[in-house]
Amino acid sequence: MTSGGDASGMNAAVRSVVRGAISYELKVYGVKQGHKGLIENNFIPLHSESVSNIIQKGGTFLQSARSKEFLTEAGQKIAVENLKNKEIDGLIVIGGDGSLRGANILLKKYNIPTIGIPGSIDNDIYGTVRSIGVDTALNRIIEMVDIINDTASSHDRTFLVEVMGRKCGYLALMSAISSGAEAVLIPEVPFNVEKIIKRIKKRYEEGKTRSIIIVAEGVGSAYDFGKVFAMIGGFDTRITVLGHIQRGGSPTHFDRMLATRMGAEAVKGFLEDKAGTMTALQDSKINLVDLDTVLSKKKELDHDMIKFAEQLCR
Repeated sequence: MTSGGDASGMNAAVRSVVRGAISYELKVYGVKQGHKGLIENNFIPLHSESVSNIIQKGGTFLQSARSKEFLTEAGQKIAVENLKNKEIDGLIVIGGDGSLRGANILLKKYNIPTIGIPGSIDNDIYGTVRSIGVDTALNRIIEMVDIINDTASSHDRTFLVEVMGRKCGYLALMSAISSGAEAVLIPEVPFNVEKIIKRIKKRYEEGKTRSIIIVAEGVGSAYDFGKVFAMIGGFDTRITVLGHIQRGGSPTHFDRMLATRMGAEAVKGFLEDKAGTMTALQDSKINLVDLDTVLSKKKELDHDMIKFAEQLCR
């Protein structure tokens, strides 16, 4: 099952789970539209050919959907009954924080064995260095910022580029470093807009021809910051909100391999009775970590990378 926001590489994970399970002579079903599909009994049998030619495709062919009904006990009981009627022995949930919490509910409250696979472009899931979809999203952001950089240089403009990440500034921080941005605004670090504007003014006085500022959506709208920049700084300011461009597209090699390895480890985890865990990238290896621990802790940004960005964004 894929759940929550889509992330490039989810299809690769499903493919790995299906073919890995089949190699152990296990029967596999896919749940269409996440928790909504669990409640609506939307199961489809999956075979080797079902996952042929999908590893390179973004999104999720199983689809995903939000389900308020699953948040209720009545909805959960319907989902559990459907799983039992299908004689499902275990459920692999690919998704972000909310999806993993749903998996844990099925295990703790209803004794449905579950294993999670982290799939979220925000990279805010504790216990794993990287989640599926993060690398692809970063590459998409950098590609767009590079293009914006060309036109910014041509017109002496300041561009504010808003990127995704909810309350986590990982995408903004890393893309700012990789794209050579002059400033980055993230929820984890206090910032002073007037000081940033003063620094940008100095750049123009020194003859610099453009400035790029990456704004994490968790700190507010780039449009609001743009009004301040135009009013105080007097810059020719433009706003670009990348939005769902960051989610889609063919997954990178890294995300394909990460998803494939995590899918295989999830199947292995079930065979070894390790339900209640999540696959995680740690020290270049894929390990299974306790799901309770994952859900009870907050992933922090690397402070060394924050310092690094402060040195470079000048």
